[in-house]
Amino acid sequence: MKDPVLIIDGLNFFMRHFVVNPAMSSHGEHVGGFLGFFGGLGRLCEMFSPGRIVVVWESGGSPKKRAVDSSYKSGRRPPRLNRYYEDDIPATSKNHGTQVAMLVKALSYLPVTQIYVRDCEADDVIGYLGRYTFKDTDVILVSSDKDLYQLIDDTTVQWSPGQKKIIDQAEVVRKFGVSSENFCTARVFVGDSSDNITGVKGAGFGILSRWFPQLSENEFVSHGEVVEQARLMCATKKGKVLQRIAESGPTAAKNWKLMFLDTSKLAGDQIKKVTDQIEKRGTSDKMSLLKMMVHHGIQKFDIDRHFLEINSVRNK
Repeated sequence: MKDPVLIIDGLNFFMRHFVVNPAMSSHGEHVGGFLGFFGGLGRLCEMFSPGRIVVVWESGGSPKKRAVDSSYKSGRRPPRLNRYYEDDIPATSKNHGTQVAMLVKALSYLPVTQIYVRDCEADDVIGYLGRYTFKDTDVILVSSDKDLYQLIDDTTVQWSPGQKKIIDQAEVVRKFGVSSENFCTARVFVGDSSDNITGVKGAGFGILSRWFPQLSENEFVSHGEVVEQARLMCATKKGKVLQRIAESGPTAAKNWKLMFLDTSKLAGDQIKKVTDQIEKRGTSDKMSLLKMMVHHGIQKFDIDRHFLEINSVRNK
């Protein structure tokens, strides 16, 4: 990929560092999420030499999805904190919000585009950017979220910060037995416990790829086609899971509405906000960035190196 667009799932990338980085400011505040994000962004620029950086922030959830299923994402557990403090300093919501606000401010001093749209999820905005805004451009999605695998194609790959590897079309097939084109179709039957989306009991990727091998191909297969094929197979084959799939039409249709990333999750005014914000970039202001870090007591950070790497996108 030459000068790819780097689309970063902002909160996902931040939380990875927030829960593991124990860095403290000279004021006694935890700043690990901020420093981890900032340093990680510099390393991404070193690795991929992007021509554009877009950070998409989560806005708190989608009313449209909750209208489809009121239990969607209900009861989600807070992330477990793996960092260690001598005094066991807790991760308060105030500290979390403060660090995110610091990041938003810091990125405004860099040639980075930030997108925040109320009442829709970051995934849906990323889906719109990937499928429409940058459909003819090389794109690297930065997130550990498997929901985005459905966006992977000939020009789009995903960098997983957790796995520290690129996820491309071949990797999706190798790991799950289904193509990225049909990843969402398979997931409507598998379900997603992290989002409280119930699938078909006993239906995993292994079973689906074995019974419906067409899911591994690049040609799209709808959930309705899978249900219909399962019904036909039940005439000659026995099995509780197969029977459940054959009877799962309504569940599959509901899950598709929750899982598939497309414009249907965004209202017209939300799409306009995305298109308006995509045209904006932060300035290149190292002095203001340095002053902000000093104000928050952030020391012993190689700002020169990371600023140089991130600022390099300005000239592309």
